[in-house]
Amino acid sequence: MERPRFSVIVPVYNRIDEVEDLMGSLESQTCKDFEVVIVEDGSSLPCGDVVKRHAGVRSKYYYKDNEGRSIARNYGMERAEGDYFIFFDSDCVIPERYFEILSEELDRNPVDCFGGPDAAHDSFTSTQKAINYAMTSFLTTGGIRGGKVSLEKFTPRTFNMGFSREVYDKVGGFREMFSEDIDMSTRIRQAGFSISLIRAVSVYHKRRVDFRKFFRQVHVFGMSRITLRLLYPGSMKAVHTLPALAVIAGAVLLSLGIFVSPWWLLPLGVYLAAIFLSAVVATRSLVIALKAVPASVIQITGYGSGFIRAYVTKILLGRGRDIEEEILMRKGK
Repeated sequence: MERPRFSVIVPVYNRIDEVEDLMGSLESQTCKDFEVVIVEDGSSLPCGDVVKRHAGVRSKYYYKDNEGRSIARNYGMERAEGDYFIFFDSDCVIPERYFEILSEELDRNPVDCFGGPDAAHDSFTSTQKAINYAMTSFLTTGGIRGGKVSLEKFTPRTFNMGFSREVYDKVGGFREMFSEDIDMSTRIRQAGFSISLIRAVSVYHKRRVDFRKFFRQVHVFGMSRITLRLLYPGSMKAVHTLPALAVIAGAVLLSLGIFVSPWWLLPLGVYLAAIFLSAVVATRSLVIALKAVPASVIQITGYGSGFIRAYVTKILLGRGRDIEEEILMRKGK
């Protein structure tokens, strides 16, 4: 069988329903020049039968002991045949023309590493759509995840990321750490490879299904930004500090509003109103826009509090300054 151009690598841990939706969307692709490598990372609910049911997809399924998603991705790359490695999360649904468009874009403008944005599918719940807004809006994340206007240079994320086999041969695999995709993108850029946003190849990303899980996720994102600062001195930009500053400013304004004058609450009200109106325009739904307000607050406070927590413990108190050495000892170069 002819070697595929793309190898889709997906680490999985107890995600049968998600893999069903993902495989179904891959089976519907208009371009079939890809293989799918599913790496089951020690799941108690394996999805091998789900993969097998989608016979229209050229696929490989592997089950291994639980070691983490980065090591699972590396395991998949070692067994992949494609010229490009593509990474999706198991909770993604892929538009049917994804690989057709990607092939055309790479033929027209070859690039070593690339990524695309994410969006909410019509079938997603209103909460999932609100969380998607909170993670992609300029008002909450500065557009750094593929927005048309961004406060930072684009960095691919592993919910929709790809790079060439040449990149892998030189840079190596992912490190087992939080924000491993940002770390990988940084290493790729430092190695002299080109990185590009291909806005036309978006995916539908379900993300977390409730606000409690969403808070835990973004809290870890905030903490991992400090780890990245330790690994790459000078890599932190002003945009990365904004959620932490917002948490501090919000706490000050809230205290002044309660103990001094309600007028101090006006800036918070204006900002939340702007989020609501922006979400109405973006989603065309009052229900989603109403949920987008708490989702955005959770996104900012979760990330900001995680950032502050890690900054105090790892930078000010000096705990974790050996984090770079610890990570470099794990798999990946």
